[in-house]
Amino acid sequence: MTMTDTVLRVRSLNPEISIRDKAYEALKQAITEMDIYGHAGELRFDERQLSKRLGVSRTPVREAMTLLEQEGLVRSVPRRGIFIIRKTKREIVEMIQGWAALEGMAARLATDRATEEELESLKGLFAAFEDRRPSEHVSEYSDANLAFHRQILRMGRNKYIIDTTDALFIHLRAIRRLTIGQGGRAERSIIDHRNIIRALEARDGNLAERLVREHTLGLAAHVEAHGDFLR
Repeated sequence: MTMTDTVLRVRSLNPEISIRDKAYEALKQAITEMDIYGHAGELRFDERQLSKRLGVSRTPVREAMTLLEQEGLVRSVPRRGIFIIRKTKREIVEMIQGWAALEGMAARLATDRATEEELESLKGLFAAFEDRRPSEHVSEYSDANLAFHRQILRMGRNKYIIDTTDALFIHLRAIRRLTIGQGGRAERSIIDHRNIIRALEARDGNLAERLVREHTLGLAAHVEAHGDFLR
């Protein structure tokens, strides 16, 4: 297996919080935005380069890495460096199954708690694809797809569900992006999304929960069958 030093697109630091926390926020955001399953090589941090790019000493970077390691996002290997953790195929499938249960419940809650404006915003996410095939605009559609799922979670207004899925998002974001253009999934996905929106608009909790759960479990089945890019 090849190994490359990972270049992160880190953002400028917020002056209102501690240096360690600034570094932590910037590094976590950068990891979240990475395509961590896009190639097989290990993803290694160069601590010296990171401190230079962030404009801070290596101490707060090291402390930030400790926090990220506690969250299970990176691992430290003595004399080798710090690496982004990538999940196995089995772990990814189990994470998707857990997400399906949580997002399904969020959809049920959203049928009682979501405002009409929030439901309209869901439809607006896909307005650009009324006359365009999602598979021909995969990157743009992938962004809309991710926003759709996160909006459902927010509309459920359950902090535990939101916090728990946030911990899964780094990995599932990458997997959704990688698989959305495979095997006609984008076209099937937009049909599923429209049906989910109708169930939410009808305030039908049973149907909304079932449709969301089945939609996400479809991703789990796809990864199970075609996830050879995972260990």
